[in-house]
Amino acid sequence: MRAFVFDYLGFGDFIFRKENGEIIGRASDLASLREMIENIPAESLHYHADRNHISNWLKARREFWLAYKLRPAKISDYENIDELREHLISVMDLYTSMRSKGILTDFNRASFDPEFGFSKIGTGSIGGKARGLSFLNLLVSINGLFDKFENVHIKVPSAVVLGTDVFDSFMNENDLYTFALDSQDDDNIIASFLQASFPPDIIEQLQAYLEIEQRPIAIRSSSLLEDSQYFPFAGIFHTVMLANTQKTTAARLAKLVEAIKLVFASTYTSRARNYMKHTSFRLEEERMAVVIQHLVGNDYGERFYPDISGVAKSYNYYVVPPQKSEDGVASIAVGFGKTVVEGGKTLNFCPAYPRHIPQLATIDQALYNNQVDFFAVDMHAISRRTADGIRTYPLHVADSDGSLRYSASTYSHDNAAIYDGVSRIGQRIVTLAPILKQEIFPLPEIIDTILKLGKAGMANDIEIEFAMRLSQDPTQPHEFCLLQMRPVAHKNIEIEVNYSREDTSNVLCYSDQVLGNGHIQKIKDIIFIDYETFERAKSTVAAEEIKHFNKLMARSRRPYLLVTLGRLGSNDHWLGVPVHWEQIAGAKAIIESGMKDIQVEPSQASHFFQNVCSFKVGYFTVNPANKNHFLNWKWLTEHPIKSKLQFVKHVELKKALDIRICGKKDEGLITFS
Repeated sequence: MRAFVFDYLGFGDFIFRKENGEIIGRASDLASLREMIENIPAESLHYHADRNHISNWLKARREFWLAYKLRPAKISDYENIDELREHLISVMDLYTSMRSKGILTDFNRASFDPEFGFSKIGTGSIGGKARGLSFLNLLVSINGLFDKFENVHIKVPSAVVLGTDVFDSFMNENDLYTFALDSQDDDNIIASFLQASFPPDIIEQLQAYLEIEQRPIAIRSSSLLEDSQYFPFAGIFHTVMLANTQKTTAARLAKLVEAIKLVFASTYTSRARNYMKHTSFRLEEERMAVVIQHLVGNDYGERFYPDISGVAKSYNYYVVPPQKSEDGVASIAVGFGKTVVEGGKTLNFCPAYPRHIPQLATIDQALYNNQVDFFAVDMHAISRRTADGIRTYPLHVADSDGSLRYSASTYSHDNAAIYDGVSRIGQRIVTLAPILKQEIFPLPEIIDTILKLGKAGMANDIEIEFAMRLSQDPTQPHEFCLLQMRPVAHKNIEIEVNYSREDTSNVLCYSDQVLGNGHIQKIKDIIFIDYETFERAKSTVAAEEIKHFNKLMARSRRPYLLVTLGRLGSNDHWLGVPVHWEQIAGAKAIIESGMKDIQVEPSQASHFFQNVCSFKVGYFTVNPANKNHFLNWKWLTEHPIKSKLQFVKHVELKKALDIRICGKKDEGLITFS
């Protein structure tokens, strides 16, 4: 016989009473319900209807996630009443924690949640990147994404943000503003920032944070202008990754403060200055917030890294039927996402057609485009100014770590065949076959869901960065962690493009793989890499030559067409020309052509193409193997040359080129008079 019962009173209270009717407890919110459950006698929980009462009360209060989390369980699922009690309390604690995600609070050591916390140290703005994290937290929370997919937790890693007033205090107390604005020497700027003192009150709070957070951490820029819709400053400022493994808190704190200073200094380096010249902003207006966030991944002893990282976009500029542009695209790599955002070798797939991967169509293509190395945090590294804690390792190291079991296939040289999984002896190929073909992890569905929700929430096409920690314990869920979301430029009015393959007498270029939208009519200068003389082994020389011509064009305020070979902006100089955005920022239109000796997949380098879209640069991809594409090398090379270097030449036209790009049909045409 029960001595106590729960009663649900409609939209009012939830009461706990004796069977004689005497009320001994009343709950009108989660906190009071939690307290009641902690204190009720065991016998009151023996009746299963009690759980339904709780569930009904929660649903009436619109606590649907918590209600449906509790309802399926039965008393028989638990060994004893104490276990049931602990389950009820832990579920409510988790829900309370989830509800607070995305809500920025002042950092407090006693209340900071190392899994879901989002707190601020200092005052002022939190910057664009931190605003994006707040939106992501809200997106996960209001859409119930945390456990929407079986055995997967979707989350945003906990973070602490230094407000822009910390930056202002640092700059003012060390009298750095005038020096930083006037200095043109990056090394001098960095050295001066590292030597400067840091606000003592902020150091105290950072120390308290490090006493809680002892995992590897990333120190990321979050400037006022970063991740804006029109000028995202993608990849311009510094990010530092730290192993955070020093033996004492004081030693770890010293490395953290040093990393923050490096991010502050990157506000004034030549990359930021050159980028700023091509915007309507002034460097004096910029202020830097900093995001400190624990890194996602598994510890493999010597190394720490995520099993898979990637970038996904809601609009795909390089579609192959049956894909459509609106289906989006994801680019993934083993290890940290630096491989993806800097244009390294990645696996690209459409979430709507995850088994349709053109770059795996032939064995030769799969082998050539295969990722050969990956980024990880060296757990024994001593932080340096440029390398910090991150370094590259050959892919076979990941294989020895056992981290390729979800992402790789095996190429057998003996059989000249690729087999799913890594159980065979042979060369590892990053195909994501265990996930995309065997469906052991719902990655396409997760990406598709988040892209659609994010696009609807921002009312704009978006790009997300993510990292995955695949659990090494079969009893624990995997983690899909969202690291960033930013808007990308809209396409505008439809431009008419009339091209005939039968008449190319005045055509310089045609492609049905283009970025941008509009009609460009003022370009009279062409900077191009000579198709016949270019050597892939000397692509860094070509990059310096392009940089030289870009400076000349910028000095005379002449926009130009850049014609390049291979992946522009790739960090692998064998795949193309390794330029940074600011080194070609004077280009108003770009043609990325394939090379003579190899066929390279079009670049999807995240940071590079964020800038292409934001500056509204017309971008043509020309694949020599595609019969629909056309690039008039004969006209270009036979035209009088104004100046030239070893690989790069400059042509000056009397009449401007006519450049038409139709973003809705993904085609573009460049003609000359």
